[in-house]
Parts: sequence; C-alpha cells; structure tokens
Amino acid sequence: MNIRDDVVLANIHEGYLVGGAIRDLLLGKNTTDRDITIRNAEIFAKKIADDFKGTFIVLDEVNKIYRVVLADKVNFFDISELQGETIEEDLKRRDFTINAIAYDLKNDNIVDVTGGVSDIENKVLRHIDDKNFEEDPLRILRAFRFLATTGFEMTSELENAIRNYLPLAMKPAKERIHYEIMKLFGGEYTSSALLKMDEFGLLELIFPCIKDMKKVPPNTHHHLDLFHHVVETVRQIEIGYSNAPKEVREHLDKIDFGGFPRINHLKIAGFLHDIGKFSTWTIEPTGRHRFIKHDDVGSKMAVPLLRELKFSKKQIEYITSMIKYHIYPSNVILSPDFNEKVKMRYIRKMGDNVIDNIMLAFADRLSARGVDVTDEMVNANLSGLNTLLNFYLEKRETLEPLPKLLDGNEIMSILDIQPSPILGKIVNALYEAQLNGDIVTKKQARDFIKDFYKGCI
Repeated sequence: MNIRDDVVLANIHEGYLVGGAIRDLLLGKNTTDRDITIRNAEIFAKKIADDFKGTFIVLDEVNKIYRVVLADKVNFFDISELQGETIEEDLKRRDFTINAIAYDLKNDNIVDVTGGVSDIENKVLRHIDDKNFEEDPLRILRAFRFLATTGFEMTSELENAIRNYLPLAMKPAKERIHYEIMKLFGGEYTSSALLKMDEFGLLELIFPCIKDMKKVPPNTHHHLDLFHHVVETVRQIEIGYSNAPKEVREHLDKIDFGGFPRINHLKIAGFLHDIGKFSTWTIEPTGRHRFIKHDDVGSKMAVPLLRELKFSKKQIEYITSMIKYHIYPSNVILSPDFNEKVKMRYIRKMGDNVIDNIMLAFADRLSARGVDVTDEMVNANLSGLNTLLNFYLEKRETLEPLPKLLDGNEIMSILDIQPSPILGKIVNALYEAQLNGDIVTKKQARDFIKDFYKGCI
C-alpha cells in the first residue's frame, strides 16, 4: 500500500489517516471517505478546507469532529481530535482491529498496535475490547456490517461478546441503526451476514416480522421456508448485480434517494418482498399453499416497519413499490399478447424503477424451485424477463415521462362536478388509459373523461 498514490492525500503531511480508508486501501478498494485524527482538529480541518477549496462542516462540536467536502462533492475528509495521549491509545479505543490501523502522514509509516493488518490478510473480524460494546452498542450491528462488506469470519471471542451484549443492540438512536442497515445491505456478502445475524437473534430485534415469516414452511413452489427464501432472494440479487451488464450496474449504483445507491435499497426490498405472506397464508384441500394479494398486503405492512427504522419518505416509496410490484413483470411476460403495447404499458407504470423491478423478479424466480417448478418454467420466465429488460434498455433513451393532460381542477371544470369519490375514479381511469397508450392528447383526454363520467351516473 502506498498512501502517496492517493492524489487527495499526496500533499498532506500532518496527522494520522485512520479507520475505513486504511482498511479499504489494504483491501484494494477505492475510497472517497478519508478519516484523519490529529491534535487541534478544528484548526487543521479549516486549513484543509482552504487548501482544497472545500466546504468546512461541524459534525460534532462536543467531540470535535469536522467534515471537509472537497470541490468535486464526492471526496471528503472527516477530521477528529486525537483521543488519548498518543495515536496508540486512540487506536485501542476503536471497535475492530481492521479499523484500528493508522498511517502516520508526517513520517509515512503504518501504526498497527492491535494486529489489524494481519487480520485483514487472514480475513478475520476481531474486536479490541468487550467494554467497547458497552460504551457503544451500535458496534454489535457494525460487526455484521463488516461481515457483509468484507466477507470475513468472526473470531469466537467476538461471537461471545456479541451474545453477552446483544440485549443492548437496539439502544442506539434509530437514525444510527438505519445508517448501519443501509451500509450492511450495500455489501457484497449481505445474504451471508443476514444468516449470521439470525444465529444470534439480532434479525428479529431489527425486523420483528421475521418471527412470523419463519412459520411459513417450504411448499410445492418453494424449496425453502419463507425466511430462507427471502435471504436467498437477496443472494440472487447479489449474483444478478455482479453479472449484470454495465448499464444495469450503473443504474443500480445511482444515489437517487436516501444517500445510498439503489442496489442497497433493492436488496432491502428483496429481503422484505414477501413480508405479507404469513398474514395471507391459506392451505387449500389439495395441499396447495396460497398467498393471495400478499404483494399488496406486504407493501402496506412494510411502511410502519421502515418508518420505525427512520427510512425517509422516498426510501419507503421505493421499497414498498418494489414489494407491491414484485410479481408484476412476471405477469406481464405471461400476457396472451406480449407485444410492444403491453411492454410500453409496463415501462410507463414502473417509470425509473424498471431495471430494479425486473432484477427483483429475476431473483425471486431463482429463489423458488419447489417440486412443481420445472426447469422449463424457470427458463421461460427468465427468457421473458430478459426480453422485457432488453426492450426497456433499447427504448429508454427516447422515453419521456407521461404528461399530465388534465389535472383535478380541469376535470371538475369540464364536467361541472365537485370533489368526490367519482373524481378519484376518473383521475385513475384517465391515468390507466394513458398507460395503455390509448390517450395521448388533451382532446382525447377530454373526450375520455366525458364518456367515462356518463358511465358513472
């Protein structure tokens, strides 16, 4: 590792580079987030802001933590006051050995007092001190976040410490828990980390719905019980993402809401996509398991859960939309007339989320291989989804958002009606007609609502 190869750090010769930046550099990963600890952190942070023409931000006045966002709005420094008399004391106060490595920017050498470099080489996650979990119980969840992002193995000592301090796991502020969840679902090994979390009972503390999901057994369409089916869905999303064409990956890497990439949110949606199955579960006399409207029920059930975990409105809208429509693309390709009009209706309906929705449908299909599911069925489904995806990728550059031909006030004026349930029906009917491509002009819209209204009275 040569820190000086990092152009952002090339001309900084004070303080210590610490934490995730060192870990990522040792793992051969690029980083845009660089943590520096130093005496007189505020003065140093302001100097860095001036030198790099960046923006100085106070993150924590009490603990003296400052952020400098560089002019490109991508790279940034988090600069904190050195904890303890020496860098060695500072490092021993951290959570895991892989995060307790420093690079002396003045003398150009590594400081490693806990064996973190060796643990990275051996792919081991080791904690530094049990008491650190008591000081900040969020470190329990962080342990699993690092399993998800590194694929490392926990030491037995770390497992014992987590079991001992697990009752404290949900004490941190929900906003901090939310951040760790988002980081965890961004890892390459999220599905493995979820299974490990389940071994400790941590998943049910964060997602209480897991308890009911575990009650739904395998059936003729699912070779796995419901809990393992949703974890497998997350795994299949991971596989699909890693094998996806560049344009799909670029879309899923976008940060369009919530401060994290779409792929993180999609994996959460994959984990929760069947949350409605337990409450809609019936078994027919033939022995067939049915989950009627579980997609719609599940999208509603997810809202209070996500709110409790401090997900934003836009994050909730995205995740619940994925849950509600996770069967939709598979139904589209089974249409008797799987033609351009049907495909365009689907694309208009899903908007910016077409790729995400199809990726979830791929993963869901590959995660359900019960005895009644033949290879022919699976291959036909995957082929149809590929056709739908490729059609979208070919058309998306020329697509434009559906125009709002008439708003509610215009409709009321044209029909001389007041706000009422009928108005809502007319608005929805006009939208559906636009999705079908049957209505494209204002005149057509006016004629449509007049005819529709006549049928309502």
